[in-house]
Amino acid sequence: MGKNRIRENVGAMIEEFVKATLAEDVGRGDLYALVEPSIEASAKIVAKSDGVVAGEKYINVLAKLEGFDIVWGKRDSETFVKGDILATLKGDSHTLLKIERTLLNMLLHASSIATLTRKYVEIAEPYGVKLLDTRKTRPMLRVFEKYATRTGGAVNHRMGLDDALMIKDTHLKTIKDLKSYIEKARKQIPFTAKIEVEAETFEVAKEAMSAGSDIVMCDNMTPEQISEIVAYRDENFPHVLLEASGNISLETIETYAKTKVDAISTGSLIHQANWIDLSMKID
Repeated sequence: MGKNRIRENVGAMIEEFVKATLAEDVGRGDLYALVEPSIEASAKIVAKSDGVVAGEKYINVLAKLEGFDIVWGKRDSETFVKGDILATLKGDSHTLLKIERTLLNMLLHASSIATLTRKYVEIAEPYGVKLLDTRKTRPMLRVFEKYATRTGGAVNHRMGLDDALMIKDTHLKTIKDLKSYIEKARKQIPFTAKIEVEAETFEVAKEAMSAGSDIVMCDNMTPEQISEIVAYRDENFPHVLLEASGNISLETIETYAKTKVDAISTGSLIHQANWIDLSMKID
């Protein structure tokens, strides 16, 4: 699939999402618009706390669909502080007031995730470790929430089951011979798809490397345990990538980054993100 086709598909997904989000709020129509005629108006999106912007791509689609102008003072991935004007809007009053909550919800949701993600990235990046998100996303919001983590500086892990073959502990219960299974899998899955094996012990990690996995996830291990696996990998299977995962928080991520794993994944980027504070003010 060419780049243009991919952009078209992504654009269509974003437009569909924005339309559905707006429809959820507007319902059969904004009752405010029944009372007074519309007038030309302008508004500002004002930061009431510090953070990182995410949501620009979606809100630009909203502006195009609803016919209002928007000029960004801060763009996706840029930081802001309390008092900053993130964007200026111009259009008729009925439209600006109709889209207010939809715009703010998308901007708040995405920016809150990006803000927390950036905190994790700033700790892990100096150690040369990639920060990954997970599939622990809210139903029907995966593309949106993973866009937010990416805007905050993370690298997306799998978008879905079809991205890579990940053999978790639950899968291992059904597999008698891991090496044989991986050999069969190589003949069935796409050539470009990687195979990752989740390991909860040193022995399973060694078996996964020997069996031919591309990536080994060290799940719910201590930093000390992971350091041993890193040393073993470096000496015996230097081509295998190592990922640390499992209850990793802002308070503990640095100790995991110091183990020299290739990546750290955490669902906290999304499910632990607290909403920042933004508001829309009509001039």
